[in-house]
Amino acid sequence: MNILNMNNARVSRMLAVAVAFSFAVGACATAPQSPQGSADVRNKLSALQANSSLASKVPVEMREAEAAVLIAEASVGNDVALGRHRVYMADQMVEIAIAKAATRVAEDQRAMLSQQRDQARLDARTREADAARRQATAAQNKSEAERALALAAAAKATSNEAEAAATAKELQQRIDALEAEATDRGLVLTLGDVLFATGRSDLMSGGNNSLDKLIVFLNEYPDRSVAIEGHTDDVGSLEMNQTLSQHRADAVKTYLTQHGIQSVRLASTGMGETQPIADNQSQSGRQQNRRVEVIIKNPSALPAASSN
Repeated sequence: MNILNMNNARVSRMLAVAVAFSFAVGACATAPQSPQGSADVRNKLSALQANSSLASKVPVEMREAEAAVLIAEASVGNDVALGRHRVYMADQMVEIAIAKAATRVAEDQRAMLSQQRDQARLDARTREADAARRQATAAQNKSEAERALALAAAAKATSNEAEAAATAKELQQRIDALEAEATDRGLVLTLGDVLFATGRSDLMSGGNNSLDKLIVFLNEYPDRSVAIEGHTDDVGSLEMNQTLSQHRADAVKTYLTQHGIQSVRLASTGMGETQPIADNQSQSGRQQNRRVEVIIKNPSALPAASSN
C-alpha cells in the first residue's frame, strides 16, 4: 500500500511537471495579444506627444495618459470586457489630456490678447499724454513767445517814445536857435531888410548869420524842403516891387545852394507888396513889410516848384 501511494505521488508530480511544461511551451509558442482598439489609443497619444505646443501644457496629464495606454496595451487573455474597459479608460485619459491642453493654449492666448490689449491701452494713453504734453509745451512756448514779443514791442515803444521825445527836444532846440516860428505851413524864419540895401537884391554881409544857421538846420534835417518868399513895401510900382521881391528870394536861394543845399529842395517866389504884415503908412510898418520869409516845410510836405 505504501508502494502504491508512492507511485501515485510520483505520477502526480510527473503529470504536474508535464502540464506546467505544456503551458510554458504554449506561452513561448504564442505571443500575448493587446486588446482591440489599444493601437488607436496609442496613435492618438502619439499625435498629442508630437504636438509640442499642446503636450508641453499638460505634462502631468501626459504621464497619466501614457500609463493608461500602457495598461490598455497589456494582454488580458480572453477577458474581452476587461480589455475594452482598459482601452476606454486610456482613451478617456488621452482625451482629457487633449482637452486640457487645448484649454490651456486658449487661456494662454486669451492672456496674451489681454496683455496686448492692456499694452495697446497703455501705449494709447502714453501717446495721448505725450500729445497733451507737446500741446501744453507748444502753448507755453507760444505764450512765452507772445509775451516776449509784447515785452519787445513795449520796450521798442518805450525806446521809440524816448527817442521821439529826444528828437522833439533836439528839434525844438534847433528851432529856438534858428529863431523860427512853428506854423501850419511849417517853420517860418523871417529875415528882415537887413539882408539887402534899399532897392537892391544883393545880400549884405551883415545878414549872413541867420542864413548860416538856416544852412546848419537844413543839413541836419535833409528831408525838409524850403519855400523862399520875397516881400516888399508899397513904395514904387507893383511891377518893380514884384521883380525886386523875386530877385531877393532868388538871392537867398543862390546863397543856400552855394553852401551845399540841393536846389531841388528849394523854391523861390516873389510876392511883391501883396502880403503886408504891417501898415505901409509908417516907416516902421514899411520896414516890417520889407522881408524874406523862409518856410521850412514839414517832412511830409512836397517841395514846391521853383518859380525861376
